[in-house]
Amino acid sequence: MKKIGIALVLVFTFFGSSVQAQAAIKIPAFYVALGDSLAAGQTPNSQIDAGYADMIAGELARHQPVALFTKDLAFPGFTTEDVLERIKSPEAKEVLASANIITLSAGANDLLRLVQVNPKEGSLTFQQIQADFALNEARQNMEAILAELKARAPKADVYVMGYYFAYPHVRDSQKEGTGKQLDRLNAILKQSAAKAGAQFVPVDAAFGASPTDKVPNPADVHPNFTGYQAMANAFLEQYQKGWKVENTELPAPNPLSFEQILQAQEQGAASTENPPALENTSAMRPSEKVELDYLALREVLPYI
Repeated sequence: MKKIGIALVLVFTFFGSSVQAQAAIKIPAFYVALGDSLAAGQTPNSQIDAGYADMIAGELARHQPVALFTKDLAFPGFTTEDVLERIKSPEAKEVLASANIITLSAGANDLLRLVQVNPKEGSLTFQQIQADFALNEARQNMEAILAELKARAPKADVYVMGYYFAYPHVRDSQKEGTGKQLDRLNAILKQSAAKAGAQFVPVDAAFGASPTDKVPNPADVHPNFTGYQAMANAFLEQYQKGWKVENTELPAPNPLSFEQILQAQEQGAASTENPPALENTSAMRPSEKVELDYLALREVLPYI
């Protein structure tokens, strides 16, 4: 896998409401988002923009100092096995060692790659035996991931993100079977988190049973800004009650194609030997700068 720059240091000024003295708050925050395309911020139109991780970082910065935010280790299509491999990589070593907040989205692609979707007919099909095997593998890998993070990121509080029902546009008669498998996945993630001393962040209730307003493209499983906002707020409810990404605080859309991101990364790699002076990014949202190099991409993958 192409080596990527992982240390994305964003120094935010302290502004907004004052920080309350609570043990859950990490000051300054060193926030690392791990996982699949939800962690990366993939849009319903196969582009990359601000996702829940960016919104979390922005809300943290409104209340407390943020020393680092990166989603460089996230990658569309990653399964739990891929995430496990990534956190063991040399690229991950330094950033994980400094992390004190980690969010993790992993497990959906273990299951969803087995689901056959026909958007025109509104149908879903899968083989139960294959789903059972995939979910068991996801359980084993998730436990291994959390064990690795305990060793590699000893200062970090780890938050395992749950999943929503990704096919709200199919016929109602088609939803139950796949919905049950996603419920099983969420149960596995919750149990694995509890076993490892991590926090599980459910998001299915925030999305609802038929979240067409948050997953608007019948041919795509990714949420829009409203969906990512719901995920960010589910995390914030556990991190610090009262903190919330309001509608007025959503970042302006700045979608980038995979080609644009690859080009930006190549330009960044070419300028590594002579880096420019750092700009003042004290009050800037992570999504507002292309040069953040916030995702390593090689190809478009049709999963979460």
